Amino acid sequence: MLAALLRSMRPKQWVKNLLLFAALVFDQQLTSPPALLHTVLGFGVLCLAASAVYLVNDLADLEADRAHPVKRNRPLASGALPIPLGRGAAVLLFAIAIPAGFALDTQFGIITLAYLAQNLLYSFWLKHIPIIDVLVLASGYVLRVAAGVALITVERFSPWLYICTTLLALFLGFGKRRAEMVTLAAGANVHRRVLDGYTLPLLDQLNAIVSACTIMAYSLYTFSAENLPKNDLMMLTIPFVIYGIFRYLLLIQVENAGGAPDELFMSDRPLLLTFLLWASTAVAILYLGS
Repeated sequence: MLAALLRSMRPKQWVKNLLLFAALVFDQQLTSPPALLHTVLGFGVLCLAASAVYLVNDLADLEADRAHPVKRNRPLASGALPIPLGRGAAVLLFAIAIPAGFALDTQFGIITLAYLAQNLLYSFWLKHIPIIDVLVLASGYVLRVAAGVALITVERFSPWLYICTTLLALFLGFGKRRAEMVTLAAGANVHRRVLDGYTLPLLDQLNAIVSACTIMAYSLYTFSAENLPKNDLMMLTIPFVIYGIFRYLLLIQVENAGGAPDELFMSDRPLLLTFLLWASTAVAILYLGS
């Protein structure tokens, strides 16, 4: 039962909360022990908050998940985790995450509350509205970045990163919707009602727009953000971003993957290698190139 509860908390999804470290890395405070500790603690709090949301979402989607070819194996849908225990665990996680967030920092606590409220609205209402559903998902990524900014005293963090995060999140969100439509085929709108408002050509067009905007925004960031080294070396990371986006488009449109972007990033070696090369190059330029 404990193993089922842990699976329902979806620790694999916690990788999304690594966006909290964006402020720490790009503000060049990665070597500051106090800032690093504060961010690590915030990461833990947001993971608890995210797990509470996942439990609530699974409780709200029980019937739909039981009819889904993959989601029916989730602990709550399969019966491996009793519903009362799932509800109790969600309440407990909320009760821990919210006070802990405010204990770390008032602004971080407010952002944590906003993150929880946004996700609850999504679980019960907004996820059924086409376009709005992906916009709300994207805002969750931006809130993670903002939470990381709230945890430390930033001096060189560029607002461009909010724009890049938003566009990349939209790109992944529309890609996920496309993968769901392909995987579920004719029964797509039964398993996820919002898919009735999408078509594959529309999703492909939206992804084409968002992917182009993402590359353009990131390119502008690399040579116009004031916090970057004046030698413009950050432009060397642009090819990694271009390849990563093109690789993801190939996976979702040719190989029909992408239903879970976070898992795809970890399972596709070229994509994972591209991310690691981008991250290591960016860190080297930020900390050694100035």
